[in-house]
Amino acid sequence: MIPGDAGTARARRRRDAGAWLLIAVSLAAGIGMRSPAPPDEPRFVLAARAMAASGQWLLPHRGTELYAEKPPVFMWLQAASHGLFRDWDIAFLVPSLLASLLTLWLTWDLGRRLWGQRVGRYAALSLFCTIQFGLMAKRAQIDMVLVAMTTLSLWGMVRHLLRGPDRACLFLAGFAAGLGTVTKGVGFLPLLVAFPWLILRLRDARRRIGAPAWQWTLVPIGFLAGAGVWLVPLGIALLQPHGTELDVYARDILLRQTGTRYLDSWHHVQPAWYYAQVILTLWLPGSLLLPKLVPAWMRRMRRGDARHVLLLGWALLVLAFFTATPGKREVYLFPALPAVCIAAAPLLGGLLRMRYARLALRGYVGGAGLAALALGAILLLEPALLASSLAGRDFDHDAVHAMGAWMLVLGASLVWALDAHARCPGRATVLATCLIWIVYGVGFMRVLDPFASSSRLMGQVYQRIGPVAQLGLVDWREQNYLQAPRTPVDFGFKAPVEDQWRRAFEWVGGSPAQRWILANGKTLPGCVDRAAVANAGQSNRNAWVLVPGAALAGCGRGQ
Repeated sequence: MIPGDAGTARARRRRDAGAWLLIAVSLAAGIGMRSPAPPDEPRFVLAARAMAASGQWLLPHRGTELYAEKPPVFMWLQAASHGLFRDWDIAFLVPSLLASLLTLWLTWDLGRRLWGQRVGRYAALSLFCTIQFGLMAKRAQIDMVLVAMTTLSLWGMVRHLLRGPDRACLFLAGFAAGLGTVTKGVGFLPLLVAFPWLILRLRDARRRIGAPAWQWTLVPIGFLAGAGVWLVPLGIALLQPHGTELDVYARDILLRQTGTRYLDSWHHVQPAWYYAQVILTLWLPGSLLLPKLVPAWMRRMRRGDARHVLLLGWALLVLAFFTATPGKREVYLFPALPAVCIAAAPLLGGLLRMRYARLALRGYVGGAGLAALALGAILLLEPALLASSLAGRDFDHDAVHAMGAWMLVLGASLVWALDAHARCPGRATVLATCLIWIVYGVGFMRVLDPFASSSRLMGQVYQRIGPVAQLGLVDWREQNYLQAPRTPVDFGFKAPVEDQWRRAFEWVGGSPAQRWILANGKTLPGCVDRAAVANAGQSNRNAWVLVPGAALAGCGRGQ
């Protein structure tokens, strides 16, 4: 798998199989050992759980409100996963795991088809070693599933354009793009690879696909079929008698959360250079090799190498698309990463023989190991030095020490990986990446789970109010609702906090002795008897308070 390896083809295949097995284990490590954690995981699982419980799959709910910020496709996958595993702590991560494995396979296969087996392995391994890929594969966010769909669409388009004609791939590209679009808005982006291809056609008329023009209609047909998985049931519901809630939902998700969000973002506003820092940090260790990769890419593109023109031209279009909108997040650029890794793969064999690349990868693995050792020692011996970072999370002494111990384990493992493969930094980087994600899954995330998921907070709250009392939530977070041992009452999620409190007053008034309110401490109205309010604890940088019904006696209906 790494230049310089010797041995027979059979031995090489055994090593490859062992490496892929280790990669799969590292990506799966920790599944079932933790619950959903912010920012996005709890809201998706909350909606998926409501779907599975109610049988109403079309419109996702967050408590009593419709959740109109994302289409329901990802939540369908989580609910279907729960139908197989019957355990939400397992089910909620399975779609991301499967999507990551599919993305690695597609990256390997496209690199293999364009340049050969060796390049295919380099492409998949370089993608796996990138920090952003592992982070998305280990979290239950939409983006990993989206990238699997965009990579599948790009795989089909490039196969048709460079190894075609292939009508099945063309239809599949359109279908994956359509399904990706109703998963998270930007799934259509792989279809933009047609623009660099048109530029190549204009420069060299001999570049053509020996296929009739009508076959291109398979792209929009496939796109409509993919998008129709969700849009057709939604359209049928809109054509039938319905309440205004459905109209508001459709208008919000089809207009405000797509075009309006792109053209006039109301959050995550970042400067134009924002994605430069994303590439330099989240695309490590590959970003360390960019000083050598970029000139080589430019030479190949000037020569008209269609493979590099399509892959890199499309990646630049994705970068330009997301740079143009004022709202930017690091995950937006993620769909371009597999294409960049495939474009880098044919150069890695020579690059890994260069002194610069070998020193860069050794420095990456060794630096990460030493940093982990130092951080572990601080957490065990002088945690006060990290007080500002730990503040607001309510970590107890045991959790801090456990994190320190796992940091030491990680640091020692990385130093061992570098020492064991000192002559082959590429192999050391792959092994180090596996160790990082294994320790992350079975160590860090398991230790942090009671605090990040709010399960500790909600367990303490229900223990305090007793087995028969009812709990209402004001200015709550999705993890509060999700981790409640008994289903709480909510008064809206996006509703103004003042309106939530007014509804809470009315609800508590029905049985003040048996009803409590869990609220963000910053939102308490002046009418509340603060002497009766209990501190519930901190979670996710919020201070929570528990308000007994009697403490709201001075809060009238008109407050």
